[in-house]
Amino acid sequence: MRKNVSLLIKPASSLCNLRCKYCFYADVAANRELNSYGVMSPETEERLIRAALEEAGADRTVSFAFQGGEPTLAGLAYFQTFVEIVRRISGANPPVSYSIQTNGMAIDDEWAAFFRENRFLVGLSVDGGIDLHDLHRVDAEGKGTWKRVTKAFRCLQENRVETNLLCVVTRACARKPVSAYNALKKLGAQYLQFIPCLDPLEAERGSLPFSLLPEDYGKFLCALFDAWYDDWKAGRYVSVRLFDDYVHLLMGIPAGTCATTGQCGNCFVAESDGGLYPCDFFVLDKWRLGSVNEGCALGEIASCERERKFLAESAEKPGECAPCRWRRLCNGGCKRDWYYLDGAAHNYYCPAFKAFFTHAVPRMKEIAAAESAAMQGKF
Repeated sequence: MRKNVSLLIKPASSLCNLRCKYCFYADVAANRELNSYGVMSPETEERLIRAALEEAGADRTVSFAFQGGEPTLAGLAYFQTFVEIVRRISGANPPVSYSIQTNGMAIDDEWAAFFRENRFLVGLSVDGGIDLHDLHRVDAEGKGTWKRVTKAFRCLQENRVETNLLCVVTRACARKPVSAYNALKKLGAQYLQFIPCLDPLEAERGSLPFSLLPEDYGKFLCALFDAWYDDWKAGRYVSVRLFDDYVHLLMGIPAGTCATTGQCGNCFVAESDGGLYPCDFFVLDKWRLGSVNEGCALGEIASCERERKFLAESAEKPGECAPCRWRRLCNGGCKRDWYYLDGAAHNYYCPAFKAFFTHAVPRMKEIAAAESAAMQGKF
């Protein structure tokens, strides 16, 4: 049984006001019979909320995360209604948390005030400095969006909205790790995520201009860690989600992401038509589990044959994981990064992670020991 109920909701499906060259969800949507399901209806919105709260019951919390496409295209009224429905069903202080991942193009004081008042954690997509960001994150006219996204970040800061910055690690970014890290810090961010760029589903890995190669990713992680470690050593803590996860694992604390725990099934993904899927990277027709509009409870969907098959496939780790000294930290990595040869799974970024762990684990253990000692001192 899940400790809590987590839903990743796509209120505007694959609709987006940008044309980022590496967008994985545009590729996922293009591989479905229906590219976009449009904006979620009020009826589906309420059924989704009720399904989540009923599954949670009285003992568990519910996490509602919004993503896209670009979720703000559903409109501010959609989110206002969402929060109102939750309160109507659960009372003034519902056991829920909210987060949203956005490109920031719609963010203004009204949006920011709503996020602050309802305690939304906002993830803002910013790819390092202006040169890296504008290389791939462009609008419908092909123009860079750096000035607009940094304006959105300032707006969120001024309105005291808790905000993380998410940077996609492309080939170009991987070759400027310290520059990207310093650019994000210079904006005033204290919480950062760096996620590897995905190639399209049907493309040969590493074949596109933005493709991230294993060798480059390994060098990126090593250089980024060096800069991050220097900040930690100097008392300038900056949260980098991936590194935090590895330190937590060394401390015996569960990691915060499915990729680092090596366990799929942490949440359901809900498309705007109410359809449910097992993972954001696999919102494909073959993995559609059911729909809240079909009267199915989340518990029933969680135990359906397709969900069991998806989880069983993700539990079959690449063969090279078994003897690997880094298995405890890597856990086979994300299933989306696996490729198959002669029916056997392999992690595309395995060489990158081996190089990184060899480089960084001694100092990660140092940090883990210091953090453990600090925690014990509090009690």
